[in-house]
Amino acid sequence: MNDIRAYFKENKKQKEHQFYAPTSSLCDENGEPLKWEFRRLTSREVEDIRENNTVEVQIPGKPGMFRNRVNVAGVNRDMICASVVNPNLLNAELQDSYGVKTPGDLLQEMVDSPGEYDELAAFVTKLNDYDIEKEIEVAKN
Repeated sequence: MNDIRAYFKENKKQKEHQFYAPTSSLCDENGEPLKWEFRRLTSREVEDIRENNTVEVQIPGKPGMFRNRVNVAGVNRDMICASVVNPNLLNAELQDSYGVKTPGDLLQEMVDSPGEYDELAAFVTKLNDYDIEKEIEVAKN
């Protein structure tokens, strides 16, 4: 028989932070791209992010009928921002240096190459245990 205490929170493995260089345009003194520190999000955090990026829209031609529309770019941006530990995207001095006032705007200024931004989104998606290839296959079927 299993001991219920094995399921207690103090027995849960902590997920380690990961390091990744999202852009080649920010480098250290040796010319190497700066590695950022990322953490995994909790299910609740992702649920809140999705909820904050979902709106009800009326179905055209069907008065009183609505459906949910998810802002996928917003979900990606907010998941990345919530995952970044270092640099601190809330740091006012860092935001001021880029002339922005929000973590999302700062992120998009720091990683301004569309290809690098997409690769960063894929990294954070995988970091949070989503299988992109599997999701694409499910969407195709």
